[in-house]
Amino acid sequence: MSGGAENMMSETALSVLSISGAITLGAMSPGQSFVLVARTAVASSRRDGMAVALGMGVGCFIFALIALLGLQSLLLALPWLYTTLKVLGGAYLIYLACKMLRGANQPLSVEAVGEQHLGFRKAFTTGLLTQLGNPNTAIVFGSVFAALLSHKISPVMYVVLPVIALTIDVVWYAFVAFVLSSPRPRRTYLRFKAGFDRLGGGVLALLGLKLMLNR
Repeated sequence: MSGGAENMMSETALSVLSISGAITLGAMSPGQSFVLVARTAVASSRRDGMAVALGMGVGCFIFALIALLGLQSLLLALPWLYTTLKVLGGAYLIYLACKMLRGANQPLSVEAVGEQHLGFRKAFTTGLLTQLGNPNTAIVFGSVFAALLSHKISPVMYVVLPVIALTIDVVWYAFVAFVLSSPRPRRTYLRFKAGFDRLGGGVLALLGLKLMLNR
């Protein structure tokens, strides 16, 4: 195998790892998706919470694929746009970091009043539509992909990255549903929420700065 091919494989692996890390931190940032999964697990059942998590993951898969297709077309038509998007992507990650850090001390309410058993199909649909109705998800994927991918996107990335996005979202929110459906783990998470948010926000800020400076 030539040195050029080895370098390309190494660069691709680094991009996949970096993107996976950014998507994971984005998924872990408490927001409407987190609250929906948590409240479903608390008010309905752990199974319905898992179904919502699966719907969220499928929505991420769709957004990731759309972001990749649109990004490739833009970069082929406007090569100079790569540097611009890299800077904007880094700036957006810093914005997410600031938002995460500002909300670290804000209490997160996941308790629900009464029980409302959704059923698997309804819970899945709720998760899917909630994800697809959140434009921030599309912006995050577009920013991360623009910042961390090279000009020429390898064809394998059109499969690998959407699957990674789906897997990360499903695993994280399934974990949320599993943990927060039990009172004691739920109280433990909420007690240390501020520390988790500060750690995640700090990592996102460093990643954003690195992307903006390394052009």
